Amino acid sequence: MAAGDNADQIDYWNGEAGNKWVRHRESQDRMLAPLGALSLAAAAVVPGERVIDVGCGCGDTSLALARQVVPGGRVTGIDISVQMLEQARQRAGAKPDLPLSFLEADAASHGFPQGEADVLHSRFGVMFFNDPHAAFANLAGALRPGGRLAFICWRPLAENEWVREPLAVAGRLAELPPIPPPGTPGPFAFGDRDHLVSILKAGGFSEHDIAPHDRPVVMGGSLEEGLIKIVENSPVSRALADAEDEVRARVADAVGDAMQAYMTPEGLTLGTATWLVTARKPG
Repeated sequence: MAAGDNADQIDYWNGEAGNKWVRHRESQDRMLAPLGALSLAAAAVVPGERVIDVGCGCGDTSLALARQVVPGGRVTGIDISVQMLEQARQRAGAKPDLPLSFLEADAASHGFPQGEADVLHSRFGVMFFNDPHAAFANLAGALRPGGRLAFICWRPLAENEWVREPLAVAGRLAELPPIPPPGTPGPFAFGDRDHLVSILKAGGFSEHDIAPHDRPVVMGGSLEEGLIKIVENSPVSRALADAEDEVRARVADAVGDAMQAYMTPEGLTLGTATWLVTARKPG
């Protein structure tokens, strides 16, 4: 894979981050499914359409989209993580009749066939571009005139209880790196609405709709499952990447104690804050 402008993200998602997502894929998909349902509904895909699923990861939304485009349509999932794409291809292999393929490439710079796709979709897969303005312009080139864009992304970290609360506990026990400035590539890069609008405009998209959504999600059916997600596979894990094992263990214990307050009959449940974004390429 060519390094390109997103070399740091390519390295990150092809390292232990990608391995963790694969290991915890079922739990991650359960957590994100209610939020992904919002972007899938907003995409409003119909049979016969050609769809690109950006940052498709382990393929959960790509599989859902492929079921929607039958008959006559086609879905291409694109991601930079070799491990996650391997998992996606294995899952798609169990559904050989679905019109679905996967592409290992950087969506920011990949040479898509121009003007062929009807829909661009993403579930939390578009916030990691080092140059999002150029990336969205590149993605727009893949759309036909009148084609649609639909994605879901996180609002600011401070509004997302599922990260804010565990990080607050961790920060009392360990020296954490500073929170990246707004717009820095990462989960919360699109938290600022004005920044997001500027990216859409730079891509040539019109008819923008950026709607806030707040809803609780089940991090895990048990406290233990939820803590694995928080401590091993979330921004909390990345913040503790350089911490000593002893410190990580203390943080895990403290977070576990704090998260008891968020247990419900469904499991460990915390609030999320997202933007649901739709736009169109002028026809």
